[in-house]
Amino acid sequence: MILSSIWVLTFFSFIYVNGVLPIEATHHSFRELQNLSSDYYKQPYRTAYHFQPPKNWINDPNGPLRYKGLYHLFYQYNPKGAVWGNIVWAHSVSKDLVNWAPLDPAIFPSQPSDINGCWSGSTTLIHGGKPVILYTGINPLNQQVQNLAYPKNLSDPFLREWVKSPKNPLMAPTSANKINSSSFRDPTTSWLGKDGYWRVLIGSKRNTLGLAILYKSKDFVNWAKAKYPLHSVQGTGMWECPDFFPILNDSPIGIDTSFNGDNIRHVLKVSLDDKKHDYYMIGSYDIVKDKFIPDKAFKDSESFLRYDYGKYYASKTFFDDGKNRRILLGWVNESSSVAHDIKKGWSGIHAIPRAIWLDKSGKQLVQWPVVEIEKLRANPVNWPTKLLKGGHLLQINGVTAAQADVEISFEVNNLGEAEVLDNWTDPQSLCSQKGPTYKSGLGPFGLLVFASKGLQEYTSVYFKIFRYQHKNLVLLCSDQSRSSLDNNNDKTNYGTFVDVDPLHEKLSLRSLIDHSVVESFGGEGKACITARVYPTLAINDEAQLYVFNNGTADVKLTRLSAWSLKKAQINGKIKIDKTGL
Repeated sequence: MILSSIWVLTFFSFIYVNGVLPIEATHHSFRELQNLSSDYYKQPYRTAYHFQPPKNWINDPNGPLRYKGLYHLFYQYNPKGAVWGNIVWAHSVSKDLVNWAPLDPAIFPSQPSDINGCWSGSTTLIHGGKPVILYTGINPLNQQVQNLAYPKNLSDPFLREWVKSPKNPLMAPTSANKINSSSFRDPTTSWLGKDGYWRVLIGSKRNTLGLAILYKSKDFVNWAKAKYPLHSVQGTGMWECPDFFPILNDSPIGIDTSFNGDNIRHVLKVSLDDKKHDYYMIGSYDIVKDKFIPDKAFKDSESFLRYDYGKYYASKTFFDDGKNRRILLGWVNESSSVAHDIKKGWSGIHAIPRAIWLDKSGKQLVQWPVVEIEKLRANPVNWPTKLLKGGHLLQINGVTAAQADVEISFEVNNLGEAEVLDNWTDPQSLCSQKGPTYKSGLGPFGLLVFASKGLQEYTSVYFKIFRYQHKNLVLLCSDQSRSSLDNNNDKTNYGTFVDVDPLHEKLSLRSLIDHSVVESFGGEGKACITARVYPTLAINDEAQLYVFNNGTADVKLTRLSAWSLKKAQINGKIKIDKTGL
């Protein structure tokens, strides 16, 4: 994903200004981070275990991979300020996807094909496990072109130095190929076909037609545009950060991007620039015609599904060959004003890496925080099964409420108490219309996080059950309307329906709480909502945590397990020796 200007945050949307900012090379930008003031780490909204550099602007995760036992994360970074601009490919490494150490930037403007910017892209492990990067560069004409870089030293597990191909750019817009030069970016991880040709997708658009343009190459250097795109959808606008990968039909095990065969489905994900959300389709890949064929459920853009129904964009997956899983990474931008971002000196974080696989229904994907995050758990609190009466609020003591991991589940037996919906309503609108204080039969019930002692501030994550056309609908909401006394923040409420049957299934909710972010997973990962909040009272040790039931009917709390989470080493010093970190 590429931003074409500095972000200007309004209450509920971002406004963009056309133009490309010049970018200077800053190869050693991370060296200054060793001498940061300790004030950077004492800010109440800095996260403790979510990825973010010590200061400045961060956006898209780029080119994640595992190489010689180390995980590599590249990401869009401004070494000069807390707003978008001067973008380089910053670089960090990890052994566990939780603790990270920064390296010097891997890619920075240095040749004509990227002199005005090194924007998003992907890595691919080609023959012999050699990693290569394809990324978007901005040339002197401010055209978006695709470039290649490869490691200078393959024996270095840190991949600290990258060399750019002298043949860059490898793919460029021309009058002959009829590509929009300002809408041609973000190459995917490439995959190898049975014919021996590599394939890659580039996001684009033609008027309002969203495009995944397909290129093919025998040697990964000379690329030819295919006659037709892999897929396109009218009315969706620019497709940023496309991602295309296979999934097994009946297993959570991940597979390599080039894998194909029986019992394989494919996922096409796009970041829609017009909506600022990530959407995906599930379908089949016709290897003869090089076409993606969505399942009938994804007949139009209105039926696309989202990875996350809150703040989440520009995501990227990779195959983790160490644990045979597909990992999803995403950018979580701020909900505060630009002035606030500049004052605090930073903007943007990354979500906790998530394992991703196909649900047993075959109709959607399931996401769950990587198991490694559980190594940070401490001070466990477990409650016995108890009845949670309507109108009751119970405090969860014994955990650090501003830095916690909470898993709860509810059982509902009196479904006849569900409120009846006469007309279909968009779930996000439903969360706004009937929020956490709106009493109905079954719900709201869930968590109050970042709650102040007098409940002047709180963020609520909760379920409500409705009856619509003789079916039970389970609504998951994340309500930020009372999250802060500071009204300069975006307090949009988020919501989605969860595909669970409350008659036969428990309603589970897991929330990762980290100072200014709440990542919530409903229905064991079938629905995800990420929120950014900035309480003025409920910060650090003043934050409290509650489970609540504001409906009129009782619900059974069948599980409550909560932990304080220790601080991860996100920007630790790196020790280089023969064994690695």
